[in-house]
Amino acid sequence: MIVKRNFHPLKIWAYIKNQVLFVFIWSLVIWLIFFFTAEKAMALNFTPIGILGSALAIFVAFRNNSAYGRWWEARILWGGIVNSSRVLARLVITFTDSHSHQDHYQRDRSETFKKSLVYKQIAWVHAMRLHLRGQNDWDELAPFLNKEEYDLIKSKNHKPNAIHLLMGKQIYEAMANGTLGGFDSFQMEGQLLALTNYQGGAERIKNTPLPRQYDFFTRVFVILFALLLPFGLLGFFTAESLYEFSWLVVPLSILIAGVFIIMERTGAANEAPFENKITDIALSSICNTIERDLKELLGETDLPERLQPVDGYLH
Repeated sequence: MIVKRNFHPLKIWAYIKNQVLFVFIWSLVIWLIFFFTAEKAMALNFTPIGILGSALAIFVAFRNNSAYGRWWEARILWGGIVNSSRVLARLVITFTDSHSHQDHYQRDRSETFKKSLVYKQIAWVHAMRLHLRGQNDWDELAPFLNKEEYDLIKSKNHKPNAIHLLMGKQIYEAMANGTLGGFDSFQMEGQLLALTNYQGGAERIKNTPLPRQYDFFTRVFVILFALLLPFGLLGFFTAESLYEFSWLVVPLSILIAGVFIIMERTGAANEAPFENKITDIALSSICNTIERDLKELLGETDLPERLQPVDGYLH
């Protein structure tokens, strides 16, 4: 996620270089042909091209709004994951401690249960991050699971689901042995349900791209506009008898078409918020926040360092 206000030109160039180079070469070729042939028929009336540009701006804006809506929904879903993780950890700790006055209460068993379940939730959020980004660094889960659990999770295809299954089983084992009681499990299951809904929402964004027709036609219309633009600009210099300044067709084409190219590339970057790019949701930072908060709820003081932006980018 980009948190700085100003962008480095090289970062912008990496996103738009192919399209801008195409515009540069095309406009240069058109101008050279015009310069050496003085063929006035090459010059077009700019009015139709301007209308096309106006229509293109509306189309690009619609696509960008849709892409940003996906990005913002992804952030809302992960904000819900943060909140539900905190609530679940609080319920686990307070419900377990609330039975300390009972005869069957065993402090070691309860403390082990609290830490194990909260650590599984930490493992779940890290597993979700890796799952959505398509990464395979599953060793990151090892510190939060015992060896048997870790080996089991590694053998599963959908690791977040497998972790929540372990958590569900552990909750009902705790109900059976007296670590939990009454209706404790109902509220915990409510938070597990909320987390599953957030998971489903994130997977929907990940697995369902923006309708391809928006992406395809946006790119086609930007290319069409870039192809026609030099001819329209030649029409301006021809009409005004400014032949000696006709070389300005090249930089003006790059400038005008570049605006649409940047807008189109911005929408494309925001469309997929879970691809581990600098424009994505800062999943690593969010997972780091959850891990710190949940460990602190357990009373631990050896917390991981809070992730900070690097060169204006938070991952």
